[in-house]
Amino acid sequence: MFSKIMIPVDLAHVERLAKALDTAGDLARLWKAELVYVGVSAATPGSVAHTPEEFAEKLEAFAKEHGAKFGVTGTSHAITSADPSTDLDPTLLKAVEETGADLVVMGSHVPNITDYIWPSNGGTIASHAKASVFVVRT
Repeated sequence: MFSKIMIPVDLAHVERLAKALDTAGDLARLWKAELVYVGVSAATPGSVAHTPEEFAEKLEAFAKEHGAKFGVTGTSHAITSADPSTDLDPTLLKAVEETGADLVVMGSHVPNITDYIWPSNGGTIASHAKASVFVVRT
């Protein structure tokens, strides 16, 4: 049904994404789909990596390891952004196109009152992506 599943990941908070990562892995195994892990980082040093190149290497290692866990191909797509917190939604929407993903599986928080003012990342991606989107409550 799906051949390429994109999963946005924050390598600094992978433990919070376990449910979404497992859901994506199970779906990929079911449909023999490729998993594409997308990470967005700043060009400046951060808690995960000191350079964009180091970030890309860590994301690639994570993708291969997690894909192997489910017996499918895991690839990575690292993106450098001037301000990942404000650019995240448009950057992820662009990544859907760049990767050719036909399904996006992403974690999101349980909705709260602020979501009536500022939509969640999952809600924005689901509303605007050309691919199907599966939002997993974490």
